[in-house]
Amino acid sequence: MARGGLARLLATLILFLLLAAGPSLAESEADLARGASEAAPDAQQHLLPRPLVIELPSARAGAELDADADADAVVTVDVRCASWRLAAEANNLAPWAAVPPECAPHVRDYVTGSAYRSDLDLVARESAAYARAAAPAGAADGRDAWVFDVDETLLSNLPYYAEHGYGAELFDHHKFDEWVERGEAAAIPSSLKLYNEVRGLGFKTFLLTGRSEAHRGVTVENLNKQGFHDWEKLILRAAGDREKTATVYKSEKRDEMEQEGYRILGNSGDQWSDLLGSSMSARSFKLPNPMYYIP
Repeated sequence: MARGGLARLLATLILFLLLAAGPSLAESEADLARGASEAAPDAQQHLLPRPLVIELPSARAGAELDADADADAVVTVDVRCASWRLAAEANNLAPWAAVPPECAPHVRDYVTGSAYRSDLDLVARESAAYARAAAPAGAADGRDAWVFDVDETLLSNLPYYAEHGYGAELFDHHKFDEWVERGEAAAIPSSLKLYNEVRGLGFKTFLLTGRSEAHRGVTVENLNKQGFHDWEKLILRAAGDREKTATVYKSEKRDEMEQEGYRILGNSGDQWSDLLGSSMSARSFKLPNPMYYIP
């Protein structure tokens, strides 16, 4: 056979073999595809879930901010002051002497509106729920105690602060003492209800206030007139306590309670200095107060 004829014969045989094997190759590829598809659910079970990405809303809806733009320029005063109030309540601010002037209207609207009352009510409800769970049961020894601050915890001085910028003015001890001597502070309703429930559950109640000993008489009269009775002890600042911070003074008084054998299971106050320090209670409850800060 000539070389040309042999070459044509080989080419024909190769083409024939490829055509014959075509369906088998296609079936193999299909099998591989099916296998991959069936294995996909099992493989997906081992994949980590996709992260949830949440984009925060821009300070100015629908607008792009320049990289160098001042964020405060596009946030309202009320929003900035709400952030300031939250930071104050969370004890995230450096010690402060007065409410920022631009935030006085925000604080006024808060403490005179429904939000403040709602926040007070919520704190009281959570306090009462804890008190019921922690209440002494059976033959209690009478040593389970609950500590209450007085101002902005049991009694409200809102009329005084309404006359002094809702905290925007620097605190004046003499003017506040004059207000205290009037004995006109009203009970915070949710706190009065909590106080009576705590007492009914068998807790010994201690009233620990930053008021001076000189105001004992008018303070007792004011508390009684507003429905607070039968506390175990009312503790006021003595002359030797005047230079102490509230945190130190109140810690020392709680230390004395524990030394007398009391177990402080609850503590209610509007200042972090009412709650922090030594001999802290098993559970503390912070009432809202954006009008002043006491270290």
